[in-house]
Amino acid sequence: MTFHTQELGGIRVLELPAEGPRVEHPTDLISLAFEHRAELLAIPVERLGETFFKLASGLAGELVQKFVNYRIRLAILGDISAHVESSKALRSFVYESNRGSHLWFLEDREALAARLTGGRSESERTRAPVPQR
Repeated sequence: MTFHTQELGGIRVLELPAEGPRVEHPTDLISLAFEHRAELLAIPVERLGETFFKLASGLAGELVQKFVNYRIRLAILGDISAHVESSKALRSFVYESNRGSHLWFLEDREALAARLTGGRSESERTRAPVPQR
């Protein structure tokens, strides 16, 4: 499995490839982040199962809490619009997460780079904001 590491905005980022097994065990990911000395782990949405987006499952909360405990930031990269449209709770979770600094849900690597360097990506500039309901 090939990992992509890079420095963005002074933050060492480890990005998982889109292809690979589903992300299920946060401790494996934290070990991987430590191994690569990453301050932020970027996970493509393809690596997360449907269960992650069902907040009642507790999987998202467990994953995020582990990363917060180990002070490793987390970014979920990819289109989650279908999940957000079908869940008011998830929409609120994404909105609040994106306002903070530990977990972000972003469109792509460009959006992550823009976020870490203080700018806005092309997709963020052209996309209408998601209203809170």
